Amino acid sequence: MSITPFKRIHLVVMDSVGIGEAPDAASFGDKGADTFGHIAEEMGGLNMPNMEKLGLSNIRNIKGITPVEQPMAYYGKMKEVSVGKDTMTGHWEIMGLNIDQPFKVYPNGFPDELIRQLEERTGRKVIGNKPASGTGIIEELGEEHMKTGAIIVYTSADPVLQIAAHEEVVPLEELYRICEIARELTLSPEFLVGRIIARPFIGEPGNFSRTSNRHDYALKPFGRTTMNELKDSGFDVIAIGKISDIYNGEGVTESVRTKDNMDGMDRLAEVVKKDFHGLSFLNLVDFDALFGHRRDPIGYGKALEEYDVRLPEVLESLNEDDLLIITADHGNDPIHPGTDHTREYVPLLVYSPRFKGGKELPLRETFADVGATVAENFGVKLPENGKSFLSLLK
Repeated sequence: MSITPFKRIHLVVMDSVGIGEAPDAASFGDKGADTFGHIAEEMGGLNMPNMEKLGLSNIRNIKGITPVEQPMAYYGKMKEVSVGKDTMTGHWEIMGLNIDQPFKVYPNGFPDELIRQLEERTGRKVIGNKPASGTGIIEELGEEHMKTGAIIVYTSADPVLQIAAHEEVVPLEELYRICEIARELTLSPEFLVGRIIARPFIGEPGNFSRTSNRHDYALKPFGRTTMNELKDSGFDVIAIGKISDIYNGEGVTESVRTKDNMDGMDRLAEVVKKDFHGLSFLNLVDFDALFGHRRDPIGYGKALEEYDVRLPEVLESLNEDDLLIITADHGNDPIHPGTDHTREYVPLLVYSPRFKGGKELPLRETFADVGATVAENFGVKLPENGKSFLSLLK
């Protein structure tokens, strides 16, 4: 190894912030997708001075963000090799896997056979069964649910099956059991769904609100990841935001919940000030959930600028033995037709206070290069996929 290992690596995934169509975008129906570029155009230029200094526009020119002569970070972009473009696939690949069996999405609702089995196993009828926003479908079907006891099933552009129920109609223990049944039913290749989510709510018609008793039933990653190797070797793996859910707790030593992007940056700032040895891993979900899927480029752009304002708190707290990696897990171009993710390259910015300046990194042929780099740094078993770029960081 050409450099002294870093004591801590902080990995930030800007959920869905792609940086231009991937070579295979057309096969995913995503020709022309460009999350960062299209947002910048719609905004009349993005104001992100901190990402600018790191070298964001050195990766490719983004309106409003100037390429810099001496970027602070090593910069480049990564290509996804797995056969999906969803959150779980992207994150699992980041930690060293190659997902060759895609999760399924259900833009027209779930198959009749799955719904029939769910009704038969749970003893409750299903209403809804369509893509919807969580708050919207509760307002639409909450009253019917309260009258009939039927559970509300819905999905999104992600491979998820969500089940909403009023806590006074379907007790939490029963809702969780229903979700466990749904998890069991959707493990087969026929229905393969990434996550089942319990979405309890309370209130009266016209005034419903979701409670904090949400529970996720994810799949375990299809193989061992770099996080497993770190945990088993005694290193810390601090999962911030929905990271623990994405990996179903695998390889996680501490889980920190977040409410939104700004809370995520708050929690990251706290973790950076902690004394630990290993990996902190943050997902910033609002970009995807609140703006990408809802095709809101202006809201997305403002969220990117708000995130940029918070970066100095993290950068200024880093030590010489800290490494910060900023990337994404897929695209979600808010100008693209539909509400699905988009197949794109993702940005890669790698910074440490010990660097004298950054340089361009060669194109990473798989997201798994991040997992390989983390593994090499801590001297644990390298993942089956990916090539470390640690030796390029000087």
